[in-house]
Amino acid sequence: MSLILTPCVAVVSRRVPHRRGLALGIAIGGSSIGGVVWPVALQQLLYTDGVSFGWVQRIVGFIMLPLLTVACLTVIDAEKELPKPTVTDSEKPSEGSVIGDSASDTMPEEKAKHPIIIIFKNLTFVLLCLGLGFVYFGLFTPFFYISTYAIDKGTSSSTAFYLISAINAASFFGRVIPGHVADQYGHFNMCTLSVLASGIIGFTWTAAYDLPGMIIWSIAYGFTSGVTDQKQAVLSLQNACVGKISKREHQGTALGMVMGCVSIAALVGTPISGQVLLHAGYLGLGIWTGATLLAGGAILTVARLRLDRRILAIH
Repeated sequence: MSLILTPCVAVVSRRVPHRRGLALGIAIGGSSIGGVVWPVALQQLLYTDGVSFGWVQRIVGFIMLPLLTVACLTVIDAEKELPKPTVTDSEKPSEGSVIGDSASDTMPEEKAKHPIIIIFKNLTFVLLCLGLGFVYFGLFTPFFYISTYAIDKGTSSSTAFYLISAINAASFFGRVIPGHVADQYGHFNMCTLSVLASGIIGFTWTAAYDLPGMIIWSIAYGFTSGVTDQKQAVLSLQNACVGKISKREHQGTALGMVMGCVSIAALVGTPISGQVLLHAGYLGLGIWTGATLLAGGAILTVARLRLDRRILAIH
């Protein structure tokens, strides 16, 4: 999946640099649509129609195969921009002279540093990775536990299952709309605000104690987390922030490095959430979600201020 995802997102970022937030929001919004469709489809196939687990997986594969074929045929990278050579007056050849006719006429070029070394020397990039790492510790907790929370509060299992689709449906709008706004007011600004908003909403999780409240909470959290979420097909604005602080030719490498860092946090975050739930209940789970998001948001704020200390600057 990473071999499919990273090149596709990097290509979109490189081809549409002036509308990067909107373009990535639309591209990544497809995962939100999948997040709405797949839970419902699997619920119907497994429990309503009684299809075996093996054939459900085959059906999923048959549906994904033509979609991936279209993606493989249509993803075309932007043409590489070649730097224009500059010639100073002292370098211009005089009449009758020949340049480069012997090895002594040229100086050996200094070996270029590896892109990974160049990128990790950027402190803003390191802070971006660290902040998003904290974000991913708790970002997906509601995606995994909102349905069990609803069942714990007396909602039927079939109804609780659809809260996952509600979160994903809201995240579609949370990827496209803020992505468009961020092109005007700054990708770092919008990404940081969305993380902080998600943290505040995470703290209010257990305040939603009935089905209408849980639906509203799911929609609110899905919208704000959709701006930041790269994992569902990666943070639309997260990708835009990476593209903003890295060179065009390094954007694929930088995006892969960010995703590699946050994947560790995403991997261990959900099992940690399970232990928090076991020892502290859903109140502790809400506090864990909110605290990790606010901590990540604080670090992203520092990264944003490194770009420009003016609060209202567009970055």
